[in-house]
Amino acid sequence: MDDSDLFLHEALPEAEGTAAEAEERALRGGVDGPFMDRELSWLQFNLRVLMEAGDPGVPLLERLRFLSIYQSNLDEFFMVRVGALLHRRILLPDYRDAKTGWTTATQLKQILRETARQQETLESVYRRLLRDLKDAGVELLDLRRASKADESMARKFFAEYRQLLSPRIVDAEHPMPFLDNRESYVAVLLEKRKKTELGLVALSRLPAFRVFETEGKQKVVLTDALVRHFASLLFKKSDIKDSCVLRVIRNADIFIDENTLQLDGDFRLSMEKLLRKRKRMQIVRLQLQGKPEHRLRELLEKYLKVPEKQFITTDVPFRLNFAGAVAPSAGMQYPERRSVRTVHLRKGDFFPYLAQKDLLLSFPYQSMTPFIELLYEAADDPEVVSIRITLYRLAASSKLAAALAYAADRGKDVLCLLELRARFDEKNNIDYSEMLEEAGCSVIYGLPEHKVHSKLCLITRKRGDAVSYITQIGTGNYNEVTSEQYCDLSLITADQAMGQDAAAVFEALALGQTPEPTETLLTSPNCFKDALLEALEGQRALGKDGFVSIKVNSMNDMDVMEKLMECSRAGTPVELFIRGICCLRPGIPGATENIRVKSVVGRYLEHSRVYVFGRGEAQRVWIGSGDLLNRNTQRRVEAFAEVLEEDIKAQVLELMAAFRQDDVKGWDMQPDGSYRKAENPSGENSQERLFRYFSQQQVLPLPEKKPQGFLPRLFRRLSGKN
Repeated sequence: MDDSDLFLHEALPEAEGTAAEAEERALRGGVDGPFMDRELSWLQFNLRVLMEAGDPGVPLLERLRFLSIYQSNLDEFFMVRVGALLHRRILLPDYRDAKTGWTTATQLKQILRETARQQETLESVYRRLLRDLKDAGVELLDLRRASKADESMARKFFAEYRQLLSPRIVDAEHPMPFLDNRESYVAVLLEKRKKTELGLVALSRLPAFRVFETEGKQKVVLTDALVRHFASLLFKKSDIKDSCVLRVIRNADIFIDENTLQLDGDFRLSMEKLLRKRKRMQIVRLQLQGKPEHRLRELLEKYLKVPEKQFITTDVPFRLNFAGAVAPSAGMQYPERRSVRTVHLRKGDFFPYLAQKDLLLSFPYQSMTPFIELLYEAADDPEVVSIRITLYRLAASSKLAAALAYAADRGKDVLCLLELRARFDEKNNIDYSEMLEEAGCSVIYGLPEHKVHSKLCLITRKRGDAVSYITQIGTGNYNEVTSEQYCDLSLITADQAMGQDAAAVFEALALGQTPEPTETLLTSPNCFKDALLEALEGQRALGKDGFVSIKVNSMNDMDVMEKLMECSRAGTPVELFIRGICCLRPGIPGATENIRVKSVVGRYLEHSRVYVFGRGEAQRVWIGSGDLLNRNTQRRVEAFAEVLEEDIKAQVLELMAAFRQDDVKGWDMQPDGSYRKAENPSGENSQERLFRYFSQQQVLPLPEKKPQGFLPRLFRRLSGKN
């Protein structure tokens, strides 16, 4: 029995005990208990993305982008999450989820049911979007109903592509070629002298679409539809009885363990081998566009060895990424907006400023450039001896990597911990590891059993015998491209206690160890979760006078969710701003009635992680790199820090207030796990509000402190104000 058989054909176990009964109820669509399945919660998030594509209040081309994002998200979900479930089903056949009691087989069946329901919504949104685009002068060409002029233009495009196409048949003498993951192919049912054959045409060498203008209208021709339409010109000696566009989604759940590393002795080499392996892994989904009839489906099942029940048929093209190629008319896109340069510090101003004040950057509202300029200032500062940084995802042409290379060239000791296991960025990170080494940086990799996901940078200066630190801690990656799209925070401080803790963290990582608990820097897996549970317990003890507000991307950690339920039972108000996975249902009497969950899905991707405990003078605010998933609290190295300066704390709290009041892009989670938007919104789009707010947070050079005489210094020391 292969993976696909396990995926679709295992029967439910006989009802036995409470867990099996809950399983049966779940399969009938019932809700049981305060917890929700992780995978179904993620699918609910992706449905909210799809709803943006169907929202008439969103500009047309942005709706098209949301539709494309929905499809890409779903592809990765099957590649990673479904792939992982298939592995689990083989390795741990008796495994039951701790939150729901479901077996892995039940999870897979539920995933198929939910994706089938969403498929209907996807096709409805797609048809409405096509009509709206056509009304706006942009038409996706249907070659079956094309005019003579459009047919002539399409034929011209096909003639240009003809030399790049390699049609082939599949039969006993011509084996099925390997189909690359997420690449489109045209499949045709051929008949010649009453013999039936399968024909295939690969499209990987061709652009996905062509756009042309005629009679004041823009028309888009998708390449897969074009080749399918003219397939008879490729198979001239056979009759084409049926055709479709197909695409396979392959398992991408690769992992590297300590044994693999010891065998190869080289982490980078191990990753390169695993990436080659990923390309040829098991098919977890077969997508067919065009709804072919039984005979063609039967041949595909025979040659690909994929059960027909695993086929997904749709009228929606697989690649709808032509929004950027269309000339937009007014109102078809979001208004052009760039990150605002709010930090007006020149080279040489950063260290004096940070000696007196912390600095907060909020992306994408504020530019990431000042942080890169700080690295260049460090590179040229004769007192800087070293730069340490953890890197997870970098831009294809990274300005930050260039700054690190420059610092190494200037004689600084630059240590880069580059996590090679950043999903789907592995090849990019392997390339950067080689480039940074060639530039003179020291490069190390993540720990064998823990991904290093922290966003931490440490600049060390030495003046005489005195050592001082500048520490940066962030919620998102050091990536200039995504900083224009992802909402993240970056705190830069000269707090020496935090710098000493960061130095201890980097020392541990350089020795291949997980960091031990420190005083001011909270790290996982050895420290953060205990500190979080302690902070939540403190608010629970205050009952109605307590307060918890958390913003993360996802949550499924059972210990944290149970502690949040304890807070709710004690009457403590809990607000959770969770963009994606949330496995805790709010509003359930006796369990979560004092918990509110909101998800904001809008123009930018919400990515920052913020933790707020209490109100008034006792209020504490943390930011950091990790969500509340098991992987973040138990299997990754994350870093969190408390925001101490009151004016910066106020900026973070303004961010939380904006989400609290957002009933435009905010979705409220219901007790059954579904999400609803306000029918008559009266608030404001939080991202629009925050863009205005953070663009006004101007940072100017501070006047240098004048040296004080002996008596003022003595007075300050005696009064404890040193």
